Amino acid sequence: MTKHALAGIVILCLVAYPAYSLEDVDDLFDSSENLLETYFSHLGESIFGIPDLSTGDEVSKWSPEMLVNPEELGKYMEGDILFPTDGLSRNGLRAKSSRWPDATVYYRISPAFTYREQAVILAAFDDYHNKTCVRFVPWSGQRDCLRIVKGNTGCWSSVGRLGGCQDLNLQSPGCLSQKGTAIHELMHALGFNHEHTRWERDRHVSIRWGNIQKGRENNFQKASKKTTDALGVDYDYRSVMHYSQYAFSANGQPTIEPMNKIKGMKLGQREGFSRGDIKKINRMYKCNNKKRTK
Repeated sequence: MTKHALAGIVILCLVAYPAYSLEDVDDLFDSSENLLETYFSHLGESIFGIPDLSTGDEVSKWSPEMLVNPEELGKYMEGDILFPTDGLSRNGLRAKSSRWPDATVYYRISPAFTYREQAVILAAFDDYHNKTCVRFVPWSGQRDCLRIVKGNTGCWSSVGRLGGCQDLNLQSPGCLSQKGTAIHELMHALGFNHEHTRWERDRHVSIRWGNIQKGRENNFQKASKKTTDALGVDYDYRSVMHYSQYAFSANGQPTIEPMNKIKGMKLGQREGFSRGDIKKINRMYKCNNKKRTK
């Protein structure tokens, strides 16, 4: 394992798992083998990469009639999580926090988006503004920012604030056919992982391993109980961060089946926030302590 790759893994630990702080970094370097074994042995270096054009080809074929969401077509970690290697080498361990200070994200939207496409992104912002204290504010030279780009590489984002300007990709039309897909990727950028990777998920859903595409099984691995924080919110079938029932299916059969049948429930909905999503965002960003202003 190279020092560069290990540095990136430490960043992922700080970003995705708030139980860690920068004070732990020295210990993580000293016990790198234990870190990899405990948290990332099932992923290895798949957390790093570059935007993938073949994923873009798959997303370009997506339609609302399909049984999966466009972000579940990606060849990235868990379909849509990408830590670009150039960003990691640039930022190293300089990020002091994986959260966006003052719950404010300064954004830049690529001019390549059409008016209609920008309207979908702005509608997603409005949902955050109306239901949480998180604010998306146009960039005006701040060091940290979120660049929303339109590459033909699918739907993807890093998890949390990396430090400096980082990219979030929304290929169109696939990734902007549903407002919830933009909300989903923005939640990644805020610091949230997929719902189905919660450590206790086996109490709530069954993973049908035999139906998963060969080589994509690592997209269904669970996080460790020691390193995740559900923020006091129960497992949420309706979360906009949940996979759909047929994600990465090899044979058209379900890969995720809920153990509890709830009327009107749809795994992988992308209409918008669930109540649980709103609670988690507001608790992570301490919204009760902040004045909400539109």
